[in-house]
Amino acid sequence: MELLQVKYWMTPNPYFITQGETLKKAVEKMDELRIDSLPIVDKNKHLLGMITLRKLLYLLLHGSDGESLVQSTLTRNFASISPADSILDVFALPYDQLPVLDENGVLVGILTRRDILDGFSKYIYRLEQRQNSAEALNIILDSAYEGIAFVDENGILQEFNNAYSRFTGIKREDAIGRHVTEVIDNTNLHITVKTGIPERGVLQNIQGQDMVVHRIPIWKDGRVTGAIGMLIFEGVTEVYKIHERLQEDHRKERSQKESLTLIKEGDSRITIDQIIGTSEEILNVKRIARRAARTAATVLITGESGTGKEMFAKSIHHLSPFSTGPFISVNCGAIPEQLFESELFGYEEGAFTGAKKGGKPGKFELAHNGTIFLDELGEMPLMMQTKLLRVLQEREVERVGGVKRYHINARIIGATNRDLKEMVEKGTFREDLFYRINIIQLHIPPLRERKNDIPSLISYYLKEVCEKYDVPYKSLTSEAVSAFMNHPWKGNIREMVNTIERLVTLVEGEIIDVQHLSKIFVNEIAPEKHVELSLTGAGTFLREAKMLGDKREKELILNALTRAGGNKSKTAEILGIHRTTLYQKLKKHGIN
Repeated sequence: MELLQVKYWMTPNPYFITQGETLKKAVEKMDELRIDSLPIVDKNKHLLGMITLRKLLYLLLHGSDGESLVQSTLTRNFASISPADSILDVFALPYDQLPVLDENGVLVGILTRRDILDGFSKYIYRLEQRQNSAEALNIILDSAYEGIAFVDENGILQEFNNAYSRFTGIKREDAIGRHVTEVIDNTNLHITVKTGIPERGVLQNIQGQDMVVHRIPIWKDGRVTGAIGMLIFEGVTEVYKIHERLQEDHRKERSQKESLTLIKEGDSRITIDQIIGTSEEILNVKRIARRAARTAATVLITGESGTGKEMFAKSIHHLSPFSTGPFISVNCGAIPEQLFESELFGYEEGAFTGAKKGGKPGKFELAHNGTIFLDELGEMPLMMQTKLLRVLQEREVERVGGVKRYHINARIIGATNRDLKEMVEKGTFREDLFYRINIIQLHIPPLRERKNDIPSLISYYLKEVCEKYDVPYKSLTSEAVSAFMNHPWKGNIREMVNTIERLVTLVEGEIIDVQHLSKIFVNEIAPEKHVELSLTGAGTFLREAKMLGDKREKELILNALTRAGGNKSKTAEILGIHRTTLYQKLKKHGIN
């Protein structure tokens, strides 16, 4: 019961009187603070004793003067407690005030009777709230239109609401305690607790009727402890109608004439809801993005490579007043410096040799009444930083070789994976541009800081990749999902998608387990360490050999040959290379 620990109810950094001060000083301090006792400490704040107002009055009435020192009259009959103690344990101590000492004996707080009573009161209130919440939850479950079932880690039903009971014809009391497969037709909830992969909006045939269901795993302390199943519709007829209506609307929309930029940037219609993640870290970013989108203010999106900065830029565009205009993306790190100005601002006919007849509009012109997204902003040359600053200040651009200025009405969103403040200090990024573009900053957390989103991301991209390569749907075991959650993901979501693609294409079966991941989540082997190869190290040989050089390559091959007992086919398998390649390297190193 952490809530009842002393540290949550004590008064921290309490008032005290130091060794060597007088009784008069103690009386004055008690009167000023309106308290009836004071701890006495030495110069290191180690507790020496307690002095009470009653004891002071007694001393002053029986001969001691106000100049007497407190340490000669301190009360040594007291008890001390620690911040980790429970107020249940200290309540019985016969003292009105209890000094709280840390592990070094330093005074860190005071706990009074009033504090203890406040703690008990809050704890009782919390218990009542929990009871009320449990009752409210039961009411919600029983009155919910959707069928809701909850299973534990063994697939045993722990909750089964009235809607599910009515649909299946099985009473709640008869369902709870049984394995979910005995109660719900064609269920996969028992699989969900094994894999830890959520499934949303999938079809399940229950009692001869197609149903739309969600299956959501419950994670605690790095493992799946249960899963929730939800029936969303009583049938898929309504879904089919919605699908037909959306298709019809899509045909009408495509029949309308679209501008060239809208056709080229059709994938810009990404909403914030399409960004996968329900962790507090990503939800906070979504909240800021929604607020930022309502204004025309410049936004700077920061975050490591692969975190999804462009997706957030597109979602801000979609929610902004500029959503009807184009979304123009510019990768500042991919444009040669000599072409930068003409790409951003365009050029007039004859501006330079090879200039297109009639000239060419720049990215800023194309983004008029829309959004221009400047990705990899930290790679922008200093000269272009100066010109971009003028655009931000004057909201006008001038083509290369031109004399006419074009007014632009476009939202500007910048993105970078670099530390612009550090670049400003080093003089590689203009300070005035930094403050001009950094009006609203949106920091996208790396994947390792939002681990709770990893199962949902796996589910989405696993399905997408399987469809992309037209292979049977694969699933991960819960151990494999846990390994995904513990991986550092230096390349973030981009690295994860790459990993999933490799797994889908390389793993032959339908189940991806931990042993398949060991080929990918392999630690880099330091040159000075002895190299031990195993079957799980397949595929890393060529990278290690290239890194370590010919000498180490020979050691790797000899080590593998020894482990394989001289069998060359098995040696090639251990090294993760083709047998022909092995023969070439044996010849190269003179190994018989």
